[in-house]
Amino acid sequence: MAYHRPSGLPEEYPSSSAADFKSDTVTTPTPSMLQSMLTATHGDDVYKEDRTTNDFQARVAEMCGKPAGLFVVSGTMGNQLCLRAHLHQPPYSILCDYRSHVYTHEAAGLAMLSQAMVTPVHPKNKVYLTADDVNEYLILHNDIHTAPTRVISLENTLDGTIMPIEEIAKISALARRHNIRMHCDGARLWNASAETGISLSEYGKLFDSMSLCMSKGVGAPVGTVIVGETDFIETTNWFRKQTGGGIRQAGLLAAAADTALTEIFPKVLKETHETTKKLAADLAEMGLTFQLPVETNFIFLDLEKANIDPKVLVEESKKVGITVVGARIAIHHQISLEAIEKLKVAVKNTIDICKLSTTQVEKPEGSLFYSGFDKVVH
Repeated sequence: MAYHRPSGLPEEYPSSSAADFKSDTVTTPTPSMLQSMLTATHGDDVYKEDRTTNDFQARVAEMCGKPAGLFVVSGTMGNQLCLRAHLHQPPYSILCDYRSHVYTHEAAGLAMLSQAMVTPVHPKNKVYLTADDVNEYLILHNDIHTAPTRVISLENTLDGTIMPIEEIAKISALARRHNIRMHCDGARLWNASAETGISLSEYGKLFDSMSLCMSKGVGAPVGTVIVGETDFIETTNWFRKQTGGGIRQAGLLAAAADTALTEIFPKVLKETHETTKKLAADLAEMGLTFQLPVETNFIFLDLEKANIDPKVLVEESKKVGITVVGARIAIHHQISLEAIEKLKVAVKNTIDICKLSTTQVEKPEGSLFYSGFDKVVH
């Protein structure tokens, strides 16, 4: 399969992200996104008076099979508002994958905002949680030494891997048997849906709340939409205001996000996955292996196994004019074909340099590979 530019986008538009493999958050607004901001309505969203925002919230909620949605400024805010709204009187705990963004990269929000204990679980298959994994760590009793499980939070995709919907269904059934709420950190659920063909509403049936980021794969400049039952969304709106997240003329941002969704999902996202898999195949031919299966738009190189110092890869990438932060390679719709070829050159040069070394690669404290940055950061 040859590399090709994603379809449905302008042939040329300025983007500083064309050579940036750091994350899919680095994309810049397309001309159509900027144009949509010029025609957005200017109502006050705190008073629920902005038509552009209201229409966009309703659109995403309907896609997810939920009656209500709320536009918030970030994925972190979306997750934290949802989890807080599910919780009432502590003590309680939230069960999640040990790599989950809600646990590892949201500035201790669960502790500070929800006063929640976290039960981080390591999946036995090393890729995704199963119902058996979850069942083993649920806290169901009333032992006063513990904090009962009140919410299960699942992330899909997680590190670019897709959680099978069959396993989500089993976990959801388990949760409902015990009156435990289900939350989906769907920062990249767009990617999972585009790749599998499973609709957002099919995923939505299995969760009480979902948080869908607009500024990652679909490329909007700002925003996340959270969805759920109407009363639940009213509660999250209260917490949004409390945390300073009330936006007045939100339509300017919602319009760009709405256009991004139309422009990128699902076809362009699917094409970025094809590009990622082609790149992974080329890197495998160079002798590299991966920490995780390459299923959507992320490649996690196993640099340790290849005896490659990540700092060398970062420097060699700089020399050819691209940005790489270590083992994690992110592909987005604005990556240029030229940048992909440069990445392959940087990887080859890195392999050659590290082969010349006669010493084992050490694991220096704070190095890019071993700091965990490559593994879980959004």
